[in-house]
Amino acid sequence: QVRLAESGGGLVQAGGSLRLSCAASGRIESISDMGWYRQAPGKERELVARITSGGTATYVDSEKGRFTISRDNAKNTVYLQMNSLKPEDTATYYCNAQIFPLQGTYFVPYWGQGTQVTVSS
Repeated sequence: QVRLAESGGGLVQAGGSLRLSCAASGRIESISDMGWYRQAPGKERELVARITSGGTATYVDSEKGRFTISRDNAKNTVYLQMNSLKPEDTATYYCNAQIFPLQGTYFVPYWGQGTQVTVSS
């Protein structure tokens, strides 16, 4: 069984920073891409950033320069450093990882339970 556990969300004032973490655990053979998505009330889930196993990062244009995604392959963990936060960044943030389970036959997308980020003005 595979599990993604997120942490680091919370309430912060506009202009502040938060660092989200997501650790994958369980029967894992390997992990390819990992990423962060977010979903605000009444809106669809959207990609924030993702990173390959080799460390190549991709960002949504509006987040470039404010958010930084990174990962520690030895810990099966992905991070999202969020700076200069704005009220419109308020959402539930979800971790996603493409995981090849032990004794599996292909990569499977897994999701975390979500962590709430609230930015006050």
